[in-house]
Amino acid sequence: MAPPSQKLLIYILHYDLRLSDNPVFHELSRIHSNGTPAFTHILPLYVFPAHQVEVSGFIPEGDEQAAISKSPYPEARSQIAGFWRCGPHRAKFLAESVWDLKQSLGRVGSGLVIRVGMVAEIVQNMIDHFEGKTEGTPGVLPGSESVLPDKSSIAPKVEVLGVWMTTDEGDEEKQDQEKVRRVVEGHGKEFRAFQDEKFFIDDRDLPFKSVSDLPDVYTTFRKSLEPLRDRPRHPLRIGELPPIISTELLPTQPSPFHIPDTLGDLIAALLKPLAQSIDVPKPPSWPDDMSSEAKLSQSAHPFSGGESAALRRIDHLLSSGAMSGYKDTRNGLVGHDFSTKLSAWLAIGCVTARQIHAEMVVFEEGTLDPEKEEEKSKLSRWRLADGYGQGENKGTAGVRFELLWRDYFRLVARKYGYKLYHLRGLRGTKDKRWNRVDKRGNNPKAAEITRSVLHRFCEGRTGIGLIDASQREIFLTGYTSNRARQNVASFLAKHLNVDWRLGAEWYESMLVDYDVANNWGNWQYVAGVGNDPREGRLFNPVKQALDYDKKGEYIKTWVPELRGLELEREKGSDDIDEEKLMGLFQPWRLPESEQKRLGLTELDFVQKPLVKIQFSITKRPCPSGGRGRSTGGYRGRGGHSSSRGGSSRGRGRWRTGDMDKANEAEQSLDRQDL
Repeated sequence: MAPPSQKLLIYILHYDLRLSDNPVFHELSRIHSNGTPAFTHILPLYVFPAHQVEVSGFIPEGDEQAAISKSPYPEARSQIAGFWRCGPHRAKFLAESVWDLKQSLGRVGSGLVIRVGMVAEIVQNMIDHFEGKTEGTPGVLPGSESVLPDKSSIAPKVEVLGVWMTTDEGDEEKQDQEKVRRVVEGHGKEFRAFQDEKFFIDDRDLPFKSVSDLPDVYTTFRKSLEPLRDRPRHPLRIGELPPIISTELLPTQPSPFHIPDTLGDLIAALLKPLAQSIDVPKPPSWPDDMSSEAKLSQSAHPFSGGESAALRRIDHLLSSGAMSGYKDTRNGLVGHDFSTKLSAWLAIGCVTARQIHAEMVVFEEGTLDPEKEEEKSKLSRWRLADGYGQGENKGTAGVRFELLWRDYFRLVARKYGYKLYHLRGLRGTKDKRWNRVDKRGNNPKAAEITRSVLHRFCEGRTGIGLIDASQREIFLTGYTSNRARQNVASFLAKHLNVDWRLGAEWYESMLVDYDVANNWGNWQYVAGVGNDPREGRLFNPVKQALDYDKKGEYIKTWVPELRGLELEREKGSDDIDEEKLMGLFQPWRLPESEQKRLGLTELDFVQKPLVKIQFSITKRPCPSGGRGRSTGGYRGRGGHSSSRGGSSRGRGRWRTGDMDKANEAEQSLDRQDL
């Protein structure tokens, strides 16, 4: 006699990689606790999507090049520049997050099955398998022709009742969801798409019924929701989950791919093809003798992926006082705690904005109970922290402000759809000609020159210290501060006049905290084609370095060629020689003797900078070569080569502390690095 049949519900995870405050797990546990679910088992499933993450490393071949050629999918590269869409830092963080969820589910008697390919194809493969039809072939729907043997005499019959997943605002994600819906409903099964509740303000609480009514200015949106502290809903509680189906009953991963059994092997499979083909000719590198510990110490983002790490980070930020001090430190460039660094976990749903808010509320109100064992340990860490039990402070209020910015760009993506990725942007700007690499609007020679400029930009060899430091940092660590991101984006779009989408693609590849809506929305905002009410803003990266890297610590950290430059007027003194500082910010300004001493005479970013910014710290005209010091304003910007001068352009006002305190909150760029 055959065992009793099993009714299966498949839950596809993507940007909701957490167990706690998860609307799908909440609904599964609620139905299970009621005792009358239509399904008997569940299958939590994560698919590494082949069009967004390179999966050729999952092919078990000794010859890596042969493995790539045998993959049924095109390489996961960006549309314009051809960068890897998911670079090594985010790939590793993603793998850690998936594995952490797998372990968390295992601890509550459930689990997570991992696959690679296209989501709709994997779902098709699952349904066909349980209907006894086909195994399925990657790259083809509905599958191959091979018929499975009848296992009814040795295994329970499994019927797939439905497939659940959460929605996302990305254009590709919506297409993937629609493909899954068609597959599922084509088999007469239930398809259900949940609104993921990982955001600060729940969609049900927005002050408008249609997204078309979303204001195009953030300030208007924010004011309609104040006071922000009263807005978020409480996190969802997760009870006991239904049992997971036995993995022995599942179809194997469709060939030619193989799913590793350990986290280390999973990471290795993701990184293998990325290491084989680097996106730039002269990539930055760590010193050969630098230890892994030293690299983590230097990185501003030495954190692992996963819900567990995210919750530990929130606890650290509150217990250390870093959350309370956020407003004062958020424009920092060096260190682990100048910003929350929660953005990478938020981007893929390892933690929700309202979980962060809820923990801040407990901290602000000081309501931890020492009599409760689960709160006693936390109280011992929090009670001496700055701000505990003293209500909302400027730091926690600042974090809420930035969490709402993330919500806003998500809604902008929903409102404008594909325009988020269009060269002309949300505004449909037609009066600007961009330097491009795709030969559309450019002759082939111009496209080749732009590609060369783009490579130097990505490699951190522009000749502008702040830009080069940030680009090297992001290449080596997957992270750079919000302050640096603003300057980098402005430099590419405004100083170099290069197609802003190339920068957005580069950040998609490099950033560990890449988020579709926030990345593309912010690049449009800075490039002047998005919803910035003052589209003509321009960052001066020399002035910005003077404001935020006063002693050159950040630039020296990431541009080792300049570490030997002594900035003090006298050895052992804290008095900085501002002329030397200007040489650090733009090394072409260094005297020839100093360039020789530092070994800079053969470096292109010193001898042929992409831009020369004629900046003066005084209000009097700069001496020959742009040198000079004292206090005051700034002069213009140069062109694309060292031979071009510096026509004055002025500077825009951004969130820059003393530069624009009056408009600081109102004219803010979203902090992608929150």
